[in-house]
Amino acid sequence: MADCLKDADLCLQDGRRILAVGEVLWDVFQHSKRLGGAPLSFAAHAKRLGCDPRLISAVGDDRLGECTIAKIVSLELDTSCIQRTSNFQTGIAHVHVGPGEQTRFVIARPAAYDSITLADEHIEMLREWDPSWLYYGTLYGARLEGKTVLDRLFQAFPSTCKFYDLNLRPGYDSPMLVRDLLARADVVKLNEDELDALHKFTSLPRAIESFCREGSKRYGWKAVAVTLGAQGCGVLSGNEYVEASGYAVNVADPVGAGDAFAAAFLHGLTSRWPVGKVAEFANRVGALIASRHGAIPEWTLDEALAL
Repeated sequence: MADCLKDADLCLQDGRRILAVGEVLWDVFQHSKRLGGAPLSFAAHAKRLGCDPRLISAVGDDRLGECTIAKIVSLELDTSCIQRTSNFQTGIAHVHVGPGEQTRFVIARPAAYDSITLADEHIEMLREWDPSWLYYGTLYGARLEGKTVLDRLFQAFPSTCKFYDLNLRPGYDSPMLVRDLLARADVVKLNEDELDALHKFTSLPRAIESFCREGSKRYGWKAVAVTLGAQGCGVLSGNEYVEASGYAVNVADPVGAGDAFAAAFLHGLTSRWPVGKVAEFANRVGALIASRHGAIPEWTLDEALAL
């Protein structure tokens, strides 16, 4: 377990440098196409909250790849770790939003982000940058190439805090993989459907508070959040558990709301806020993003606070 925590509090020598690794892709809706991918979406929202994220990913040597790089630059994100490849096309995911805000993704694999490579010079450059956090999800690690990159990052940055945002997708949710990634994490974020999956994968309790406490005891998590959509969230940090109500908004589409919640959750933790304030703030930011189209809409902190 990363030596980044002391007395169950997050050690903040510089909690702003976040290394996010994984998919960059375009979410294709029925009538539109918008840039997304959980690591990119998370990084963009973290940037708006004053963090300094770097994204390790790859795009294709195609027109969509050029558009992706231009969009990432417009988000004021560092592109030094975004690779180009001619092996695969830039990633896409067909998004189907059903009744009750249920979202289904059909993801084309392999995609450009499956071709990420990390040479020794890349690792040394990142060591000099000295990230405080490593953010990862399940989708990218579901293929051998991605799991190999993740394992190398875990080995290269043993004392960097690990943030695992599950983002389970059908076909890319191996129980063995998920259990391994849970064991690597210092902080975990998941939704209610993923809580059901983890109950099956790990035999942890289904009740939210019991899940958080038993999971933290088993895996060594220092904080965990379970999002409940419009109902809010449950958060455990250290030994303190709270449930915070959600915010009523007209949902445009739910894509990206969880990534924004994750960024706000991490921001609150590293700011050493009381647990209730962390949960309330993450709910605000997640709700604001859900009220707008796309995973990375324009938004301001003042708008979140005004909800």
